[in-house]
Amino acid sequence: FPWAEKAMAGNFKYQEYYHIYPDRTIPDEFEKTLPEIFPLTSPGNFTFNSKMQKWVMTVFNHYQWDLNYSNPEVFIAMLGNLLKLANLGVDVVRLDALAFMWKKLGTLSQNLPEAHRLISLFKMCLQVIAPGVVFLAEAVVAPNEIIKYFGLGTMKGNECEIAYNATLMALLWDAIATKKTALLYKNLQNLPKKPKEATWVNYLRCHDDIGLGFDDRYIHEIGWDAKKHRKFLLDYYCQNIDWSPAKGEVFMYNPKNGDGRITGSCASLLGLEKALEQKNKAQINQAIDKIIMLHGIVMSYGGIPLIYAGDEIGTLNDYTYLKDNTKKEDSRWVNRPRQDWGIVERLDAKNNYHSRIFFALQQLINLRKQNPVFSDHNNLILFDGHNPHVFIYERTSDDDGGVLVISNFSESPQAVTKISLGPYGSIANPKDLISGRTAKFVDDKLELKPYQLYWLSKA
Repeated sequence: FPWAEKAMAGNFKYQEYYHIYPDRTIPDEFEKTLPEIFPLTSPGNFTFNSKMQKWVMTVFNHYQWDLNYSNPEVFIAMLGNLLKLANLGVDVVRLDALAFMWKKLGTLSQNLPEAHRLISLFKMCLQVIAPGVVFLAEAVVAPNEIIKYFGLGTMKGNECEIAYNATLMALLWDAIATKKTALLYKNLQNLPKKPKEATWVNYLRCHDDIGLGFDDRYIHEIGWDAKKHRKFLLDYYCQNIDWSPAKGEVFMYNPKNGDGRITGSCASLLGLEKALEQKNKAQINQAIDKIIMLHGIVMSYGGIPLIYAGDEIGTLNDYTYLKDNTKKEDSRWVNRPRQDWGIVERLDAKNNYHSRIFFALQQLINLRKQNPVFSDHNNLILFDGHNPHVFIYERTSDDDGGVLVISNFSESPQAVTKISLGPYGSIANPKDLISGRTAKFVDDKLELKPYQLYWLSKA
C-alpha cells in the first residue's frame, strides 16, 4: 500500500499513520494485554521492519499494518477513501474488523468506546455527503458487543445499518453439536433489542472460520463447564470424536489457553461428506435435512439471509490447499473451493444430493418472498417449547398473518404440546408453508421428525 511504502522509505508523516516504535518498550507493554489473533501463523502483535529498523503493530498478519486513528490525518485520509467509493456508486461499504480500530495500552484494544465514536463520525460525514451509503459491520465478537455496532444510546442510528449475525451463527452450530437449544435460547433471550432502523445478515458459513463467540456466563448458567464445553465443540467438529458425523478442521488452536476455531464447509460439518464416504443412505438424508433446517432458520429469523457460495449445492471440503505451500498452514482454505460448474449444469436431474439441497433452498427463498412477515421489523418472539431439543419463534404480523418457525435439533423424533405453541396450538389445522400440508396434532402434541423444520401459518 502506498502509505506503508512511503513509511518504509523514511517518510515520517506516513510513519505516523501507523503504530510504529523504535524499540520494544511500548510493544512489550501492549503485548501484556493484547490477545493473539493468529497465534500459529502470526504470533505476537508486532513485526520488525528491517527497512525502517522499527517495530510495526500487526495484530492480524505481518503484512497488515494497523492504522493509528489517534492521528487525525488518518481519519481524514480514510474518509477520503470512503468518498471515492461513494463516487464510484458503491451503496454498501463493509467495514472490516471494526472492533480493532482503536488501540489503548492496558486493554485488549477491542470494542473500545473510541472505535464506536470513529464509526459514528464516519457515518455522520457520509450522511451529509452521501446519505444513501450503508455501512455493514464485520465485527465477530461477543454477542453483547456485536449489537453495539448498530449505534446505541447517543449514537443510535449513527453507526452501521447492517451487521453480520455471528451470534446466531455460532449458536446454531452449538445446537447442532449438543442437540440441545438451551444455550441458543439463553443467549438470544439476553440480547438487547437492536434498533428498528438496522438489520442483521444471517448466515451459517463464510470464507472464514467459525468462532465460538458466545458468553461463558450463559454456558455456566445452563449447568455446563465453559472450558470443557468449548473443547467438546472443537472435538465434535474437528474429527476428534469417533461418533461425530462432522468433518471439519481446527483453525488457530492456541495451546496456551485452549482456544481454537472451526473450519469446514457447511455440508461437511453437518455430516454429508462422512455419510457419502460410508455410503450410508440414512446419514446422507439426515445431513441434507440438517442443511435445509439450518438454512430455513437463517431465511426466517429476521434480516438478510446470506448463503455462502457452494452451500446451495452441498459443496464438500476442498483439501487441495494442503498441496500448496502458501496455503497449507491456513485451514480456512478447506472451505474456499472453486465452484464446480459441472454440478450446477446437472442440477435438473433432481436425483442427487446437490439437486435435493438446491431445490429445497430455492423453495424456501420463494416462500420467503411470498410472505412479507419475514421482513425485519423486530417482529420476532421466542417461544418456549418445553422440549430441550426444539427451537421455536414467531414472526409476528399486525394482520394475523404471522408464521411460527419450529425446528428439531435432535436425531430422534420430538414433540411439542399444543399449549406451548400459543395461538397456533388452538387452531385446528395450522398450515405448514414448506410442505403445503396441514400440521396434525396427535394427543394434543405436534410431532417433529429428526431435523424437521416447520413454517406454520394460521391460515
